This record gives sequence, structure tokens and C-alpha cells, in this order.
Amino acid sequence: MLIAIFADIHANKQAFEACLKQARADGAARFVLLGDIVGYGADPVWAVETTMDLAGRGAPAVRGNHDNAINHDEDMNPVAQVAIDWTRGQLGRPQRDFLDALPMTQTEGERLYVHAEASRPERWHYVQNAGDAARSLAATAAHVTFCGHIHRPALYTMSATGKMAAVTPTAGLAMPLLPGRQWLAVLGSVGQPRDGNPAAAFALLDTDAAQLTFHRVPYDVGAVVALARRAGAPVDAIRRLETAR
Repeated sequence: MLIAIFADIHANKQAFEACLKQARADGAARFVLLGDIVGYGADPVWAVETTMDLAGRGAPAVRGNHDNAINHDEDMNPVAQVAIDWTRGQLGRPQRDFLDALPMTQTEGERLYVHAEASRPERWHYVQNAGDAARSLAATAAHVTFCGHIHRPALYTMSATGKMAAVTPTAGLAMPLLPGRQWLAVLGSVGQPRDGNPAAAFALLDTDAAQLTFHRVPYDVGAVVALARRAGAPVDAIRRLETAR
């Protein structure tokens, strides 16, 4: 079975539509959403309702820090806080209740889904290096953990003796998730990449072959930038869409 995994949509309709279209064309039979459905982008209602529809069809979904900030106080940077304040005014009660009901983690077979680092999901720690990855992997017995939050794709693995290694993902190249090791896949962002490549990011897991493929999907960034400007999005958030930084 092919599972399409998405993180950090950030209310970017055009990017998420492009990823969903590509995933379906590739034969994805299941979808997983790793949080931060909202924040920064101009289409939070569409993003939440699309996620609600997918979740209603059985897609696991977890809570991100921007999702949590809609109903709870979070320590956000000024740009993110402006976006959250605006987003709160766009969402109705059904969308807000859905975000508030999202769990911090979900487990499916030998897979763990979480937005941030898994040892303390509610603290929203970033996985930025092998040490962070080791702490996350030590907190679970899952063969593969999938997370987002950092907006840059990465892949880490830990041997049975605790030795860590980082693997640089190459878009379109299937990576074997070997048994006898634990793996941590950090998904890039659908809606706001920060690795210098503005193309939307997602991954496909082939459960039969035990392989993970990271994907990048071009979309009309200029149209999203124009929409964000019309919506009054913070200048820094618009700049990040353009520069992927």
C-alpha cells in the first residue's frame, strides 16, 4: 500500500492541491497529516475542511503548534502570531473544534505520527540534528517515526546499538527502511518550505516494499504570493513563500 504523508500545509491551498493531485496520480491509497494545517497561509477554512474530509475517510491527523494556537496560548514569533490572530477570525466553530480535538500523536502498526519531536510532543521541539533525532527515537519503539515542524526534509536512522546516522533525502529516490533499525523521517513542508526550494514537499511510503520516497511538487508560487498580499499576510511570511527560507 502507498501512503501519502503531508506536514505543515499552513493554509496553502494551491500547494496542498498540487500534492494531493500528485499523490493520487502516483497511486496513494491512504493519507496522513502531520499537523500545522493552518498558520501563515490565506486559505485556512479550505485547509481545515479538506483535512476534516480526509480524516473522516480514515486519514490519521495530528496536531501542530499552529493548530494548537488557534484555541490555546502558544509562544509564537511575531509573524506567526499575526497570522494566527487573523486565522482565528476566519475559522468557524466546527473548524476550531476539529483542530482542538486533534491528538498529539497517532500510532498505526509500526509507525508513529507526530508533528514535532516525539519525546515531548507538546513542547514542540525541533528535530534539527542527529542528537534531536536520537532523543525522539528513544521515546518510541516504532520502526518508523514521521514528523514535520522544521520545514526541511531529513532522514535519520538508529541501529540496534544506538548508533545514529543521517541520510540526505533525494527527491524521487526510494529509500529502503531496513529492518533491525529505527527510522525518523522529517517531512518537508507542503505550504512553506524552508530549504531553499519553493516546491511543495510530501512523501510516499510503500508499506509492501518498506521504502520511503520524498517528493517535491512545483506549483504557482506567484499566485499564492499575490493572494497572500491581498489577504494582508505579514511581509515576512510572503517573503518565505518566495525564497523558501
